[in-house]
Amino acid sequence: DGKIYDAYVIYPKNHTSEANFVEYFVYQIMPDILENKCGYKLCIYGRDIYPGEDAASAIEKRMQKSRRLIILLTHQLINSKEDAYDQHIALYNALIQNDTKVILLEMEKIGTYGKLQESLKFIIKQQGTIKWKEEHTVHPQSPNSKFWKQVRYHMPLTCWPS
Repeated sequence: DGKIYDAYVIYPKNHTSEANFVEYFVYQIMPDILENKCGYKLCIYGRDIYPGEDAASAIEKRMQKSRRLIILLTHQLINSKEDAYDQHIALYNALIQNDTKVILLEMEKIGTYGKLQESLKFIIKQQGTIKWKEEHTVHPQSPNSKFWKQVRYHMPLTCWPS
């Protein structure tokens, strides 16, 4: 299908203390579970988009080469007005071009979705979110936990661990 990545990961990129866990999740836990244990290939900004590359076009190209978009929902992502370019492109691709499926991971209790942009509300209404319930655990979950099974259910088919 011409795709290189199984999923492009969108997460808040501001460096606050709350973001520390999200970055740890994105750079350590997700690759460990989804790449090392489940055989998926993720595209993560900061790891797979290189310094000196034009960020906007690199983001667009990587998304077009991804089968899924994983968006980590946090208060920071919802309230942030900056760094939202990848989110806008992702939602445009998912809703307007209808060619990419979105997986929403609710990393912290969001409560009401009132502040979310309409496109995200629409996706949540259609398919819901997958909630991360392990509050800042030191040890990431097993790939066979309910959370990771739900994530894998929405990912493209690949060889799954037994």
